[in-house]
Amino acid sequence: MTTIQNSTMNAATFDASFKPASVVSVQIPAVCKVPVPTGPRHKLITEADVQVCRLNHTRTIVSKIMNSRYLRRWESHRIILDHNEIRSSTPVGFMELAVPYSSIEDVHIVSRWDAGQKFCLRITVPDGSLLLQANNAYIRDQWLYSVQWKRHIFRSERLLKNARRPEILVKEIKNLIDGSLMTPIQDPSVYRFPLDLVSDLLQQNDEFLSKELQESIIIALTPLLEKNHPTQEICEFFSKHCKNSPRSTLVIELFTPVVHRILKHNTDFGKYPRMRTFVQEYIQALNCQNDGLKVVRALVKSMHGTTSTCPHPRVLPNLVAVCLAAIYNCYEERKLIMHNNLTREQFDHTEWENKLLCYVSMMEVMSEFDDWRYVLGSLLQPIPFPDDAITDSLFTSRMKVTIHNVSSDESCGVHQTLLGIREGKEGWFHLYCPGGIACDDDGQLWGVMLNTLMKCCCRRKKFLMSISKMLGPIMLLALRDNMAAMEVLCAMLELEAVEGHDMKMQMITTLQSTCEGKRMYAQLCERQIAIKEIQQKGGPKKLTLPSKSTDVDLTRMLSSGSFGNLECLSLAFTQVTSACAADLIKLPSLRYLNLWSTQFGDQGLQIISEHLQKLQVLNLCETPVTDKGLSCLAAMKSLRKLNLNSTNLSALTFEGLKYLKSVSINYTSQQ
Repeated sequence: MTTIQNSTMNAATFDASFKPASVVSVQIPAVCKVPVPTGPRHKLITEADVQVCRLNHTRTIVSKIMNSRYLRRWESHRIILDHNEIRSSTPVGFMELAVPYSSIEDVHIVSRWDAGQKFCLRITVPDGSLLLQANNAYIRDQWLYSVQWKRHIFRSERLLKNARRPEILVKEIKNLIDGSLMTPIQDPSVYRFPLDLVSDLLQQNDEFLSKELQESIIIALTPLLEKNHPTQEICEFFSKHCKNSPRSTLVIELFTPVVHRILKHNTDFGKYPRMRTFVQEYIQALNCQNDGLKVVRALVKSMHGTTSTCPHPRVLPNLVAVCLAAIYNCYEERKLIMHNNLTREQFDHTEWENKLLCYVSMMEVMSEFDDWRYVLGSLLQPIPFPDDAITDSLFTSRMKVTIHNVSSDESCGVHQTLLGIREGKEGWFHLYCPGGIACDDDGQLWGVMLNTLMKCCCRRKKFLMSISKMLGPIMLLALRDNMAAMEVLCAMLELEAVEGHDMKMQMITTLQSTCEGKRMYAQLCERQIAIKEIQQKGGPKKLTLPSKSTDVDLTRMLSSGSFGNLECLSLAFTQVTSACAADLIKLPSLRYLNLWSTQFGDQGLQIISEHLQKLQVLNLCETPVTDKGLSCLAAMKSLRKLNLNSTNLSALTFEGLKYLKSVSINYTSQQ
């Protein structure tokens, strides 16, 4: 049994690597510390060819003569180590009768033997001996350990299934596990068989085992689980222990490495639902410790590790899966309780809130790590929570920390997970919009989202048109001196993302209601005047910028006169980037654009695809464009010819471009 010196846990006692063993003192029996066998490891033999000889232990002179080494004969057999016996695939001669494991008295190596027969194994049975001869000492030892292991599991299985007293059951479980830890056999079945057998026994005897005996079984099982996942039945057994004895030191001391292994290596909780339930109950047991919420947060941090990048790619998806399932269960539990009209005494609402906030807090910690934020945002992008959670102010208010961390990330891929997963599907950006069901802060969080989105490639006509239905909240924030909202209004006016004269006048009036808004609108008017000057009729029809020209050079060129007639522009072999797209969209008559061997990428391609509707020929040879940008070309209805030589084009995207009259794709990385 364990001697527990401290049955509670304080978060301050946990170190950075989450090693609770340094906090509490638990005296674990020696069965948990069985040394790993030294020497060579052997693969388990289940079937192989070997030389066989059988000796009878009789005292007659004739029998002794027949069994002497001079008259002894050997037979070749394919020996099978079956579940209950040793048999031959051809039951004749010495192996006409199988040798049951129950009849074996001893198995040992014959150390003194004939010069030509050195590597022999002797299996002693009541009426004689069975000799197995191998080609070398390693194979001989392999046969020895394989027979011993088969005999050991046969004996253990028989004893365990016939055990009637709980203490005998626990003793035999320990003996079985000791054997699996000490055998030199290296095979998955060496660990899986004890786990599977104990799983069946626990199902049959769980209700008859006292708390002390249950703890003894847990201690005995722990060494096996260092390299193996617990079975579904063992997970259920562990879950009951966490639920019934959450403040037991065994939960911290022995279950922690098991949970760590599950979170690091599990690939599908859908196949192992009771494993996920065990992790949930373990987390709730941690939550019951002193400063439980801090203890749970320490667990999440320990799973990430101390480096800037988590070395285990499965940890985050597994943690999120546990949290999502637990939150769903919380609301299903509350719904069932409300349906049954239980009283407040029957339903501890405080305990329910603590359980819910525990999992929400775990997601807060996950969102603090830069390398986890993108995957976390992607997993949460569809808003995979029940409707009861979305309409619960407690849940949505506490989720704001996680959403704020995601929306503050400067990476475009991260903060774009705030938007709907597809067109027409609402995301967190819509959920926390002022007037939305989750907004309780007058739009402060939504303003942060809006500011981040407008700083990245979302500053596009398509995005602005998609949020035109939110003009009311946007103008409200603009009246409250929110800079991001003012930028949105100016961008909508500049890119004509809103229709209707009255609505445009209301947007202008809103901008002129604040000092900063007046300044931003004045700058917009100046830009529009400059654009009109560029778009005036006149100027060249063709223009080629010199090699090594930059984005700044293009801006200076276009600001030097009128280019309303410009139809053909070549920027080939220049140093322009996607930033020049802001100047290119000012050329309404452009029909031919050559960007060969430039750094013009996806972001620029997304912008020009919304504005240059007269463009017919586009050369993107040797540019860094990818499928993300090329997929936007479908919006350019006049486009007829496209050069994508030496670009990163996939076969799927190419299929979507076949409607064009001419597409050149020589030397693309994927065709």
